[in-house]
Amino acid sequence: MLGWFKKKKKTGAEAVPGTGVTPSEEKQPAGADTEKTPAENISETTQVISKDDAVPVKQAQELEQADQKGLYQRLQERLKKTRDSFVSRVDTLFLGKKEIDAQLLDELEEILITADLGVNTTMDLLDEIRQKVSRKELSDPQAIKFALKERILSFFEGYDAAGMQLPETGPFVIMVVGVNGVGKTTTIGKIAYKFASSGQQVLLIAADTFRAAAIEQLHVWGERVGAEVVARKQGADPSSVIYDGLDFAAAKDFDVIIIDTAGRLHTKVNLMEELKKIKRVVNKKIAGAPHEVMLVLDATTGQNSISQARLFNEAVDLTGLTLTKLDGTAKGGIVVNICHDFNIPIRFIGIGEKLEDLRDFDPQEFIEALFVNGSQQ
Repeated sequence: MLGWFKKKKKTGAEAVPGTGVTPSEEKQPAGADTEKTPAENISETTQVISKDDAVPVKQAQELEQADQKGLYQRLQERLKKTRDSFVSRVDTLFLGKKEIDAQLLDELEEILITADLGVNTTMDLLDEIRQKVSRKELSDPQAIKFALKERILSFFEGYDAAGMQLPETGPFVIMVVGVNGVGKTTTIGKIAYKFASSGQQVLLIAADTFRAAAIEQLHVWGERVGAEVVARKQGADPSSVIYDGLDFAAAKDFDVIIIDTAGRLHTKVNLMEELKKIKRVVNKKIAGAPHEVMLVLDATTGQNSISQARLFNEAVDLTGLTLTKLDGTAKGGIVVNICHDFNIPIRFIGIGEKLEDLRDFDPQEFIEALFVNGSQQ
């Protein structure tokens, strides 16, 4: 699935295929103490689900149905609802039109906004079209679609292609945040699968101690992908769970630690303050961590995702985004809106239920799949 680096003596500087992570050489666990056992490092109330009890990754892969269709074709199919609400409507608008007039541009504006590209992004796109029309560079309505595509692609110029960066020493720590119901824990499981499939030792920390069944859900994912899980009972202090989890990790050779946090309303100040506290605890235990603060967004919520990204970013300085459920919405234009309004890279997009349906976000591939001609579908 992924061509990742091997444990120890990792070749540095090159981005790792699959998640855009850049490995470093000679990684050692942060704060490792060979004289201690994991049990001595964590409280008695903390539970560790051993990877030895987990379903091997190879077995998990065999349980997945082989995808007979090309990955690009699958992406095209899963973006159909968004394409129907956006590109197909643009095609219908231009059908039989001979000239570009004010009415046509007004109708185009409505299509762009209702496809969740957002007001700012829509105005940017239309300003570009109007300038081209006034300079006589654009006169054929059919050419507007190509002009839109080129302008949207320009939003990704200078896009963060370096990807997530592994630290020089110690494990790579990912802190995952988001509101309730966005698919956060499922996304964590799929990210863990990416790492574990490529030979990395993964630890999951169940710091979502609020939502019923969140801990059990993370246990299931750990068993499924071959990752160890550190957890306490529901209602425990999330910072203490993380503290114990990082103590456990210090005595083990983990490559990646993924922290699940409780879903919270981005408008609740006290909950966002708790998130800041969690980030401080992580940094206190491992200097420089979390190395990735990832916000999971539900694409079906459309413009609400914009306010979520803004407020979470203000609270914890996001380094990456994941958009889920793109296959189930006509609001996939929100991807373009986010890339236009924020300088936060999209790491992954979710286009289905399967493990491999959490896709690395490739702007060129995404826009090509969105604008594909009907004859190519």
